[in-house]
Amino acid sequence: AVNANVLGSMNVADMAVKYGVEKMVMVSTDKAVNPTNVMGCSKRLAEIYVQTLSQAIIKGEVKGNTKFITTRFGNVLGSNGSVIPRFREQIINGGPVTVTHKDIIRFFMTIPEACRLVLEAATMGEGYEIFVFDMGKPVKIVDLATNMISLAGFEPYKDIKIEFTGLRPGEKLYEELLSNKENTIPTGHKKISVAKVREYSYSAVLDAFKELEEVAKGMDKD
Repeated sequence: AVNANVLGSMNVADMAVKYGVEKMVMVSTDKAVNPTNVMGCSKRLAEIYVQTLSQAIIKGEVKGNTKFITTRFGNVLGSNGSVIPRFREQIINGGPVTVTHKDIIRFFMTIPEACRLVLEAATMGEGYEIFVFDMGKPVKIVDLATNMISLAGFEPYKDIKIEFTGLRPGEKLYEELLSNKENTIPTGHKKISVAKVREYSYSAVLDAFKELEEVAKGMDKD
């Protein structure tokens, strides 16, 4: 997670500056809000790096012209990380369909909607912003599973069972998007707002990330 999300994002960001890329868009996640797991923590660190680098460029601390835009949103229906391909496979195999908890909810958007909003945020962005997308109302995962079983022509719990496997370590019942008025600033786009987040000095971030890189290379998990 550290190598891919943190150091990988740093490499891409640094190369974007070095070779004069006009804009870099980092696709983040709602898991980066008050993170409780490695995915969320590593994505939040990547957000911090690109945002801090962008501000350092604006202040003249780092030579370059690249603008960095970060987008933060929930699950994309049918993407590689989505539950839908897994549920579909489980239904084809006759079940059971596995859901971690009966009350777990998630935000969803379609692939075209996610792509459009990322492109619009990239166009709107002046550099260093973290854009938060309006994901609509959250969906209960068990309802999604039930509907998929029904749409496949089976009766939920009778033809195909739904099993609750329990929350995994660090998994939240609900994800936080920080899309309330206290934590975001509206934009001219009704579905896109800007997150208010803590700012850091570039030198402090660089020192901390170098240390993180060393422990990641040494596989020292603690």
